[in-house]
Amino acid sequence: MAACAALLALASIPAVAEPAKVAQGTAADLGAMSVSLKDAVKLNYGIQGQLQGAGTPNEAGIGGFLPLRVGKQSVTFLDVLANVNFADYPGYSSILNTTVAGGTISTSTRLGQRWLNGDRSWMYGFNFGYDSRPMATGPADTGVNVSNSQTVFFQQMAFNAEAVSNKWSANGYWLVPIGQFGWGSNTVPVLNSNYVGDSLMTVGLDVGYSIAPSLKASIGYYYQDGDLNTADASGVQLKADYIIANGLTVGGKLSYDPVFNTSASANLKYRFGSNGYGSPIKRSKQPSAMKPPVIQALSATPANRDVRVADGVQPPPPGCTGAGDWYPPCNNYDPVQICCMG
Repeated sequence: MAACAALLALASIPAVAEPAKVAQGTAADLGAMSVSLKDAVKLNYGIQGQLQGAGTPNEAGIGGFLPLRVGKQSVTFLDVLANVNFADYPGYSSILNTTVAGGTISTSTRLGQRWLNGDRSWMYGFNFGYDSRPMATGPADTGVNVSNSQTVFFQQMAFNAEAVSNKWSANGYWLVPIGQFGWGSNTVPVLNSNYVGDSLMTVGLDVGYSIAPSLKASIGYYYQDGDLNTADASGVQLKADYIIANGLTVGGKLSYDPVFNTSASANLKYRFGSNGYGSPIKRSKQPSAMKPPVIQALSATPANRDVRVADGVQPPPPGCTGAGDWYPPCNNYDPVQICCMG
């Protein structure tokens, strides 16, 4: 009886249980490990828009993310955008001197691969693609009267590498102009009677941090180079994105370089079919159904999609050697040879 009493007394002592350990280490890891990528990574589509920035236009359009193949730890995808380009703010050029006119349509395509590491604490990826930008032009904002305004066609290849965790992110990109006015071709298009365009090669890196579940900020460095050699410079930029509701994100960007000086821009994106993508509402009402940021990143729209352009005064063509042969300062020129006519 004494032994039974001792056993009962021992059994009545509260056990101090050690918290269960997950093979991957944390509860956040468990949330990511429990997600089926085939359920989480779906087709999403919608609208996006942005205000003009350093070499980029006012634009709005449609886009979509299409997962081509979804495995247990990886995704192969295609992402496409088409935007209507609008005119610059009156009297304020987005490409330095010549204002951009509206009515053109730019496109962007990305083909990529993304995958998760073993414990799903990081997502890594790369993508590449093609961007096009027909650019209509209007008057200058410099006080110079221009005529013979042209619409020109720019193209670029783009390469991107990315890494994302639940808190940190890094995004490296390289935008390379190609085609008739490609980088290194030393061929620049005439925009009007006084200025020529210069499509910019841009290489950069952005490092981001999630300040809150719905707020992410990043700081970046970029270097731009053009065939006119007047826009070659390094710059820095700050970005912030805030998730308002399921699939709806607003953002802003502030950049500085010695060519464009300080430039501010804002953007908005809404995606349908996003399956709870980044939704604060879904987070508060159904926290178990909220996808961790590292899982969200698998179906995020790639960044850095615009063809960046600057302009400059037309360089003298062959045969125009003296100051009196070139515009400026002459006011009577041949628009074909771009030379003064006596």
